[in-house]
Amino acid sequence: MTVLIDRPLPRAGAVAPARPVCARPVARDPFLDLLRVFGVALVVLQHWTIPVLSFDGIRLSTGNALAAPGAWVVTWISQVMPLVFFAGGAANAISLGRAAHGAPRWLFTRLRRLAWPLLPLAAVWIPLPQALASLGVPEQPLDVGARLTGQLLWFLAVYLIAVAATPYLMGLHRRHGPRVPAILAAGAVLTDLLRFSTGLDALGYLNIVFVWLAVHQLGFLYAEGRLTRPWALAAGGFGSAALLVWAGPYPGSMIGLPGAEMSNMAPPTLAMLAVAFGQIGLAVTLRPWLVRLPSGRLLAWAGPRVMTAYLWHMPALFAVTGVAVVALGLNTPAPGSLGWFAGWPLWLGALCLVMWPLLSWFRRFEEPPVLPYGQATWRGALTSATLIGGGLLALTVTGFAPGVVPFVALLAILGGLLLTGPRTRA
Repeated sequence: MTVLIDRPLPRAGAVAPARPVCARPVARDPFLDLLRVFGVALVVLQHWTIPVLSFDGIRLSTGNALAAPGAWVVTWISQVMPLVFFAGGAANAISLGRAAHGAPRWLFTRLRRLAWPLLPLAAVWIPLPQALASLGVPEQPLDVGARLTGQLLWFLAVYLIAVAATPYLMGLHRRHGPRVPAILAAGAVLTDLLRFSTGLDALGYLNIVFVWLAVHQLGFLYAEGRLTRPWALAAGGFGSAALLVWAGPYPGSMIGLPGAEMSNMAPPTLAMLAVAFGQIGLAVTLRPWLVRLPSGRLLAWAGPRVMTAYLWHMPALFAVTGVAVVALGLNTPAPGSLGWFAGWPLWLGALCLVMWPLLSWFRRFEEPPVLPYGQATWRGALTSATLIGGGLLALTVTGFAPGVVPFVALLAILGGLLLTGPRTRA
């Protein structure tokens, strides 16, 4: 996501005039780039370091190091998807504000950038499980890897909803400003009240819209310099989360844990929203110091590789797990033990060695090819978004496990991409 602004954003605590987001951008906002790179880097590091893996010759067992008593506190910072949605909201507001061809064409452009990197992932993972099974790789570990690789796409499926809704949400933002995230937060409150009072857990999935769009909407306020008291947002968010966890029924962890009765992430809960507000307030409070960090070279290198790292870090994990755990029988040591700390550099080094060529091979798909766009209408843009979103949702639910669903999902994504181009005349 390109992050551009038409002026330096005001320091935390300064009041900026309310007006439509940018017209002629001339500079990048390093803060948003930092959040995006930091968020994905922490996701990768967490996914690489918290699995507790063992193989008994038939089944690969997966645990979570953060299931240890008291470790849930770490997740209030390590669960960084709120920061990624927040940065995405700011970037979408800024990008739409400077769009020269109207909202439907803007959405076409966003959809291409979102969907194009998925094609090589699907091209590799649709045939890979069958190919490895024919070589004698045990079925259950293959199924775990294929399913979890697809489940990781939940973020893109939800983010696509936010992208498609951005033009409408920007209109609401211009008319109602901070009242919009407040109303979305109220929707999250009502959803959880209904969910827990009726016992219908399926109602909680309404919070996919309320929670993540509320976080995304805060990015609009940031883009206009209107998050003027971030310290209050941080205190209120983390304080509310602490009260919600203390009073129940919310667990302390902000990630799903094996054996837990419920998760704050699937579906997202009011506690997750409170932590999200806390994280965003803390990050914006620290912004004046963060932008002074000598991070220019790092951001220049990492920025064009962020999507590739997100999509391919789990395949790297499964490759190392397949060799070390499944083939060699080297089960991971108990979390926090001497062996766990001693082996961590070797484990991380092996993962980096596998990840490096993946970054080299697939980073070229971060940018879609320069192809002409078709006539951009709302009907075409929303149809394209529906097809791509449907494909992402199918892969999130079923993963790349052998069957017809991944292939149909790929066809839907391809169909959505084709709709962004000009129609061929007979």
